[in-house]
Amino acid sequence: MFNEFWGLGFAVANFILLLIMYKCFGKTGLFAWVALSTVLANIQVTKTIEIIGLTATLGNSLYASTFLATDILNEKYGKKDAQKAVWLGFSSLLIMIIVMQFGMKFIPAESDFANESMQTIFGLIPQIAIASMLAYLASQHLDVYIFAAIRKVFPKDSQFWIRNNGSTLISQLLDTLIFTSIAFYGVYPLDVWLQIFVSTYVLKFIVSVFSTPFGYIAKALKPLDEEAATPADEKQVS
Repeated sequence: MFNEFWGLGFAVANFILLLIMYKCFGKTGLFAWVALSTVLANIQVTKTIEIIGLTATLGNSLYASTFLATDILNEKYGKKDAQKAVWLGFSSLLIMIIVMQFGMKFIPAESDFANESMQTIFGLIPQIAIASMLAYLASQHLDVYIFAAIRKVFPKDSQFWIRNNGSTLISQLLDTLIFTSIAFYGVYPLDVWLQIFVSTYVLKFIVSVFSTPFGYIAKALKPLDEEAATPADEKQVS
């Protein structure tokens, strides 16, 4: 049960850190969170773990937090800022892949001890790199559009949980299907691939539902930069 309890604590830590970034840096902090989490989640995904009796890839809760971040941006600042965050995350992932592929081509010194580990972690075959970028781009844009569409039907503040979970659960199903199909189908036996697909989506489902209270906290938070701007704005109005 260690992985299950550790995973729960890790998810809580992710959402708390996201809220801290938002409180301290406003929507800029959410942009940074999306970029950072997208890169880190795609590093973690190279590791498989056993959780709730199934084989799963690491990084699900961290990656799921990017959907919460874009939903907060969509909720408080509009669809345009949410889409900007999506492209920022995609660009960060693309830059990481390009930079690390260049870096790994350098011939290591005789005293080097890190090259082999870097090759293992960052030697992302094109199949995995393409899977990550296509899945991210498709699912995040779908999430933004579905969130905006659901908001027209359920616009109340108390209905944020419908917007958040509805958009995330649909978009992450697409994300899981695209990524696992391109990255792992044919790499693992069919039964293992199915386990990874099911467990990955189930974990994302659980994390998405679990993230909802943090979304309400974010809605109530006023970032420090907005608090600092308030007196000046009031003075200007008066």
